[in-house]
Amino acid sequence: MDREAPPAFPALHPALAAALADRGYDSPTPVQTAVLAPEAHGRDLLVSAQTGSGKTVAYGLALAPTLLGDQERFPERVAPQALVVAPTRELALQVQRELTWLYAPAGGRVVACVGGMDIRREQRLLLLGTNVVVGTPGRLRDHLERGQLVLGELQAVVLDEADEMLDLGFREELEHLLDAAPTPRRTLLFSATIPREIEAIARQYQQDALRVATAGAREQHGDITYRAFLIAPRDRVAAVVNTLRHFEVRGALVFCSTRDEVRTLYGSLQERGFATVALSGELAQAERTRALQALRDGRARVCVATDVAARGLDLPDLGLVIHADLPRDPQLLAHRSGRTGRAGRKGTAVLLVPYPAQRYADRLLAAAGVVAEFGPAPSPEAIRLQDQQRLVREIGELLEEPGAEDREAAAALLATHEAEALVAAFVRRQRAQLPAPEELTPPPPPRERRPRQPSSRQSSGSEETVWFHLGIGRAKNADPRWIVPYLCRRGHLTKAQIGAIRVLERETHFEIRAEAVPRFLAALRRPDREDGDLLISPLRGDGPRRPPGPGPHGRPRGEADPSAPRRSPPPKLLRSRRAR
Repeated sequence: MDREAPPAFPALHPALAAALADRGYDSPTPVQTAVLAPEAHGRDLLVSAQTGSGKTVAYGLALAPTLLGDQERFPERVAPQALVVAPTRELALQVQRELTWLYAPAGGRVVACVGGMDIRREQRLLLLGTNVVVGTPGRLRDHLERGQLVLGELQAVVLDEADEMLDLGFREELEHLLDAAPTPRRTLLFSATIPREIEAIARQYQQDALRVATAGAREQHGDITYRAFLIAPRDRVAAVVNTLRHFEVRGALVFCSTRDEVRTLYGSLQERGFATVALSGELAQAERTRALQALRDGRARVCVATDVAARGLDLPDLGLVIHADLPRDPQLLAHRSGRTGRAGRKGTAVLLVPYPAQRYADRLLAAAGVVAEFGPAPSPEAIRLQDQQRLVREIGELLEEPGAEDREAAAALLATHEAEALVAAFVRRQRAQLPAPEELTPPPPPRERRPRQPSSRQSSGSEETVWFHLGIGRAKNADPRWIVPYLCRRGHLTKAQIGAIRVLERETHFEIRAEAVPRFLAALRRPDREDGDLLISPLRGDGPRRPPGPGPHGRPRGEADPSAPRRSPPPKLLRSRRAR
């Protein structure tokens, strides 16, 4: 059965059609089809579309009839005809690049005005005249209040990723710019989601807007494959290394939650030989620009970034996104993952899921409407086998008719060495250029779905458990409220695998489900660099040692009273919240 032919672009301005053909655009994306439909012509638009869906080209094409009319070329040295507002410097500069090549054949001039760049240069460019201004809310308002941005001839305003601009606190700047723009005009509002705040802005500033939704709020991006790798909490860096080694992509983006974690992971990857750059909010604009340029020209393969720094990034050949820290909500999951799988390209999003956080990851994926394949992180053995297969393939592709000099060199080598030894030396040299894969903690048995246990944390008595001793008690502020999270992280446990906890004066007893004990003991053998080691050991005796009998209030002696005032964790276990 013949495949249905992809849709073609409708009749476009000849200059724009030439620009699209030069860039290899032969069919429109869904959002481009929607904004070019006859019912959208000349109207205000409220568009919700997935990130990476080609919306910059979409509104560039939608604005062309308004800005060009019947003219062959844009007018020269004029006040801006269109204003595009974007939430971040990186996105604004990306939009400027896209609109520049799209409008170049028609003589269109596009100027960017963003924070962190030379404001005097921007002033000169605005004075020379431009057709389109792209900028961030704060810098555009600054130019407007200084009288350098003149909006008297404005015919259209575009708010790109409006939901992110509101999240970043730019509502006042947006309203100031929209109030200063003349009417009538076209107002195009693009947003990944349409929350109430966006609807309120649309009602206030748009007239008879056509609402366009090219993807449902819970629809999985068809060009992104989701994987979830289950890891031990302390294996995060090793899992990032093995994931990067497993996927053969030219560009990868690794997300961390805080600046400190970006610095730590960046240093670890650099140390292991990865060509890596870092992006976080603390970097100056010049440093961010250099990092992005290194990714674009291939000098760097991996970018480690915070969420704030990665907003609006559109990097070429970005085939992999790694969530080194799980995102805090479904919207952030979609935004991070949407940095790959853009403009029809395929991509992979990998979530590194610590064993204790598997239920959270399940809820996160379900809320985002995403189906992910769960499994262990790539093992060193699997990576070495993959390396061998790739080397065989690549060396085979190098085979061609040798020249005279190559034959002479080969003959000289074969005269003194075995052919197999020569090939092995070549393979060894190629492997030495690759970062070594990391050893990972063996995964736990497959998780069984069980009903939620009562919150009392008492053992049901029907499951085998093993009692352990923890060398801290009430005298040093031991409390189940911090002991449980500590054991989960330190011992690679889930809460469901921890039974009763008995807090005594100078020690604490707790029980672990039997099937989790081998992994718990293996984790204890490795030093704890985050909080230091507390003494943990099995209780000795003929079988599990029973805790003391009941006290005067019906609880076992020494067990913490859940209604008692909460005790503070000991100082060595307090963990500061790092600034983003």
